[in-house]
Amino acid sequence: MNILAIDTAASLCAACVYDSTAHMEKGRAVLDLGKGHAEHVMMIVGGALEHAGIPYEALDAVAVSVGPGSFTGVRVGVAAARGLALALKVPAIGVTTLEALAAEARELFPQRPVLAVIGNRPESLATARFDASGACIEGPALATIEAIVKIARAERPVLAGDAASLIAEAAGGPFDMGPQRATADILFYARIAAGRPPGDKPKPLYLRAPDAKPQGAFALPLKDR
Repeated sequence: MNILAIDTAASLCAACVYDSTAHMEKGRAVLDLGKGHAEHVMMIVGGALEHAGIPYEALDAVAVSVGPGSFTGVRVGVAAARGLALALKVPAIGVTTLEALAAEARELFPQRPVLAVIGNRPESLATARFDASGACIEGPALATIEAIVKIARAERPVLAGDAASLIAEAAGGPFDMGPQRATADILFYARIAAGRPPGDKPKPLYLRAPDAKPQGAFALPLKDR
């Protein structure tokens, strides 16, 4: 089964084609954009398919990162995945950034519990806990650095995510460290989706309100007469 995976939840605009029968990646395309995912996502998808040597019609499912991550980036990826799945009449499967990071960490440290943490606000970090088999036992949720450090000290898990070093330092380390990024390698989204039965259509996972607020009503001042 050919699975197309898409991730635009962080700075990367990434896609890959994964053959779940042969357990191999056939092709990928990745750009580190920061912003502008909407303008590039279909080009990246096309590049991954070209690298894999298969047409759109050969896809059997579309996987996508649903966040936590950039509000705009997550929406772009989910919309692209759902649109492709609808057009191709194949399932779309959502995967969180935290579970993909945890899966990548377990590649380095098999059979170990993982604590995935992303964000840059100590008072509000996105986190999830995974047991040694990879099952999510808590989260995704927002938590303070103090609460996360307490768990890290008690359980000594593998840490993953772009806030992993922050947790290790606050907890007095050392800890085994997985990927210290805001998102996982694109292959892990495809691998997770390969083992997941199709369910509801993927939706963006937002753990906090957007930073940008809509402007309220305002009136232009009248000129002096």
